[in-house]
Amino acid sequence: MNYQELAFSDAIKEIQEKKGSRNSYARMEKMSYTDGLTEQEMAFIESQDSFYMASYGENEFPYIQHRGGPQGFVKIIDVNTIGIVDFVGNRQYISVGNISKNPKVAIIMVSYPQKARLKIYAEAQILDVEGNSELYEKLKPEDYKFKPEQMIVFKIKAYDWNCPQHITPRYTIAEIKEVFDLQNKHISDLEQQIKDLEELLSKK
Repeated sequence: MNYQELAFSDAIKEIQEKKGSRNSYARMEKMSYTDGLTEQEMAFIESQDSFYMASYGENEFPYIQHRGGPQGFVKIIDVNTIGIVDFVGNRQYISVGNISKNPKVAIIMVSYPQKARLKIYAEAQILDVEGNSELYEKLKPEDYKFKPEQMIVFKIKAYDWNCPQHITPRYTIAEIKEVFDLQNKHISDLEQQIKDLEELLSKK
């Protein structure tokens, strides 16, 4: 599973040569083989609540679509396979149609708080919920309201971590609330301590 070998075409290598980065990337190509997802990638994937997926259309344009859900809606099937339940959306079916003709997709997952990006090359397969109940039970998110359309399984061909530069940290409402809840509890505890001390001093 070598991301550089798959990503770097002859045209890309030629540009790298002109720009002066070819030698370092040539070394990476020889050293970066990984046999499936490691614990680091699996933990990252399972913590995400969204990703972007590019597919290639018959109109010869790439199409990028956002996929979102509750945290952990992307499930690890094995070290080379991830999957999701595809929720009912606007029913345009552009990504599904593209995949039916060309299963090759590119995925990028971004954690804005961590300033981390994971890039994935994969081959996607669209599966009906009916007739695949065991897989559906594995992929469906718990405690989340949704209507399933189908399932998408991704066979990972290569992945790589992207440079964290130029990612502006952003936080969800839930993440911000968690921090403020801790702060509010601390303030409340201090106020109670002051009250207890005032009562103690008043008795003297």
